[in-house]
Amino acid sequence: MFATLTGLGLASAAGLNAYIPLLAVGLIARFTDLLTLGESWRWIEHPVTLVVLTVLLAVEFVADKVPAFDSVNDVLQTVVRPTSGGITFGAGASAVELTELTGTTGAASGAAVVEGGSWGPVVAGVVVALLFHLAKALARPVVNTVTAGCAAPAVSFLEDVASLITSLLAILLPVLILVVFPLMVLAGVWAARRGRRLRRERRGGGEEAGAAA
Repeated sequence: MFATLTGLGLASAAGLNAYIPLLAVGLIARFTDLLTLGESWRWIEHPVTLVVLTVLLAVEFVADKVPAFDSVNDVLQTVVRPTSGGITFGAGASAVELTELTGTTGAASGAAVVEGGSWGPVVAGVVVALLFHLAKALARPVVNTVTAGCAAPAVSFLEDVASLITSLLAILLPVLILVVFPLMVLAGVWAARRGRRLRRERRGGGEEAGAAA
């Protein structure tokens, strides 16, 4: 159960920012004993991987806060974020250390380790990340239009914070994903519906202006 919650939380975070959950998994697995990755996912904690992810995160951090260019970035990320979701779900589900929950350490702690030999977690992660990515990508142009681009940096920063917090909770306290994930789903549904409503209002306003002319 905890393995699934960890993967679910990481995939959700990847839908908002592809690189934050990957870096969280890699750094925590490399420098702590809280997460021990399965053999197939050890490459995530390799120093070269961590450096590349850091550079990509820096580029994403800037690009996603520039109005108009953020929408272009979202198009490019349509492949990257779901891929990250699949990887993080699979990696997170491959090994979950329960030290923080049981208060014990070492091999005798009863840590739950699930070796990922199936593509099921990866596919699930791709789907979850894609849904959150689509909600983000559909809502952002509307936010930019309504606020003349002024809200883009703030909204993007909040998305990054949400991705970071969700990633850390998924790894350290996966049980909280039972609360966080439904809240993220509700926020995504609200953003998508709000975006459609605003687009209809703008379209209706444009038609009225054309008729008046």
